[in-house]
Amino acid sequence: MSAKRTERLLTLVMLLLSSRRGWTKEELFREIELYAEAPTPAAREKLFDRDKATLREQGIPVESFSEDPLFEQDNTSIRYRINAEDYRLPGMSFTAAESAALTVAAGMWAEAALGSSAARALRKLEGLGVGAGTGPTSPIDVRIHTNEPFWDALWEATAKRRTVRFGYRAASTGDERQRTVQPWGLGTRFGHWYLVGYDVDRRAERWFRLSRMTSAPLTVEGTYSVPADFLMSASLASLPAVHGSSRATVEVRKGTCQLLRTRPGAVVGVRSDEWDVVDYGFTDEATAAAEIASLGANAVVISPPSLAFEVVRRLEGAVAGLEAAPPSFTLPEKPEPQTAGATGRRESSSAENRLLRLLDLVPYLLNHPGVEVAAAARDFGISPAQLIKDVELLFVSGPRFYPDGLIDIQLEEGRIQLSDPQALGEPIRFGLDEVCALLVGLDTLANLPGLPDDSAVRSAREKLRAAAGSTSRLNDSLAAVLTEDELTPVLSTLRTAIEQRRQVHLRYVVPARDEMTERFVEPLRAFLHEDAWYLDAWCHRAGGRRNFRLDRIRAIELTDAPAVMDESSLNPAPDVFDRSVASESVILVLASSARWIAQSYTAERSAVTDDGRLAAEIKVTTTSWIPGLIAGQGGECTVAAPSLLREKALTFARAALENYAPVRGT
Repeated sequence: MSAKRTERLLTLVMLLLSSRRGWTKEELFREIELYAEAPTPAAREKLFDRDKATLREQGIPVESFSEDPLFEQDNTSIRYRINAEDYRLPGMSFTAAESAALTVAAGMWAEAALGSSAARALRKLEGLGVGAGTGPTSPIDVRIHTNEPFWDALWEATAKRRTVRFGYRAASTGDERQRTVQPWGLGTRFGHWYLVGYDVDRRAERWFRLSRMTSAPLTVEGTYSVPADFLMSASLASLPAVHGSSRATVEVRKGTCQLLRTRPGAVVGVRSDEWDVVDYGFTDEATAAAEIASLGANAVVISPPSLAFEVVRRLEGAVAGLEAAPPSFTLPEKPEPQTAGATGRRESSSAENRLLRLLDLVPYLLNHPGVEVAAAARDFGISPAQLIKDVELLFVSGPRFYPDGLIDIQLEEGRIQLSDPQALGEPIRFGLDEVCALLVGLDTLANLPGLPDDSAVRSAREKLRAAAGSTSRLNDSLAAVLTEDELTPVLSTLRTAIEQRRQVHLRYVVPARDEMTERFVEPLRAFLHEDAWYLDAWCHRAGGRRNFRLDRIRAIELTDAPAVMDESSLNPAPDVFDRSVASESVILVLASSARWIAQSYTAERSAVTDDGRLAAEIKVTTTSWIPGLIAGQGGECTVAAPSLLREKALTFARAALENYAPVRGT
């Protein structure tokens, strides 16, 4: 059924593009044979109305008009067409540097919700003859992630200006309430996604962190307008002011808590023979409390009181979760290893998505004469078998009585040749998601530190905005800030070291051992994983390739020593959490707000528990850090197995709580 519907929609597009005079419904019904399969005339009318609505929802500008203004209400005189100028992507040209910037910008979404939209936008540009950038690999590899709860639903509501209602847990009180919001924009900063909009009940602009939403957003009837001067990028820039800045005073045992002692701007003093005191700044109390709780009995908050209470709340939650019996669950059998050549991407089978792919495929094939099936399939993220089905569907689609109106396409010896595209030879205009994906990617690229020349990025952005017209306005509702001021000098130094092939000297904190280390490394690339920046480098101290978190680099110095290791001769870059060397298995039970752990640590298996949480099995090289993780999550994450680790985590959290007896009144 889906293939027939796709063929019917594609043929309808071809016909509506083919005539400026347009077509009446009856003429379309005669030309498109598949409409004859409707069981009744009324069903055929409904089918046509649904097809029109589908095309318009996909951004295809179907027009309806009457040739005789005296009979505008007469459906038999209404004609339909697609204006080619409104349908086709305007002509654009890009320099090699601009093409390279566009390729990088699209690649930022490769692992995110708008990844397919970004790739589709790039293919459209290539259909105009714009070559994908083939310049040198960037030393800073950026990925935008959208794996926080309900991102897709909230972005759709933002794009379509739909009011939503959802459950939300306040950071200050922990209370959960229903919120009704008119979404203005989505943005990511400090490793979290935020929704900004008008809170209908409070009658004011408000921020909402997606990870604190406790129920899926439901659409509420009604429309609204976003303030004309709203910019999500400006809202993200104001986020530190929204959160405010505070100072924490924390007692730490001597020789421990290097993460706190070495924070930028921290002041360390002596409290007693056993304890020191650290005073440092923080902006997000929940993040600060999770970090301090993860240090266990080695850290005690002195001030502010609200931070101390939040640490206690997390520790008490961890203890309660560990004291309770684990829920019931059954993990699935371990999956077979993925075979070589698998793409890992799911093929979209809906008629709408396939239609858009076919409309992209025609200009792509016209621009790549004789392309191999395997290469085209790879570019579209589908299997070769699916691509062949798409080519076959293109071959048979078209009007019934005009054989000259069919697409001339040949498939021989694994290569595809298209010579007559009919009216589909030029790419369709950008959709909302496509424009936003590329523009936000370019904005993010322009803001990366150490970029030697951002002129190509900015000029490519202006050309895109001009071509997209009013569609680009939605770009103001989406933004990403992936680096902060404290990381700017580190990333700039690393960019220089990589480009000039020089070694750097690091002072680096290893939290698992609570140790400050010094080492010389040869930087290979800096990359963003989830919400943290990492350095992939050859470490002379370790004698191997290692990953280093940039926020744990306490000092960096560019040396005159040249890099001596040839990257091509090294082993592939290790994963952030390298399971190949992990020998211990841990099963965690995760509440909805902690499910990110399963993805961040690449869970081997997972299953929903009898109480609706998620049981996830992860592989680790050592379990020494697990008790700290549990303590920091405040009961949202607990250990199901092994039982010995569960007991260690419980002992860890209880020992930390003993330091807060005065706060708890015990």
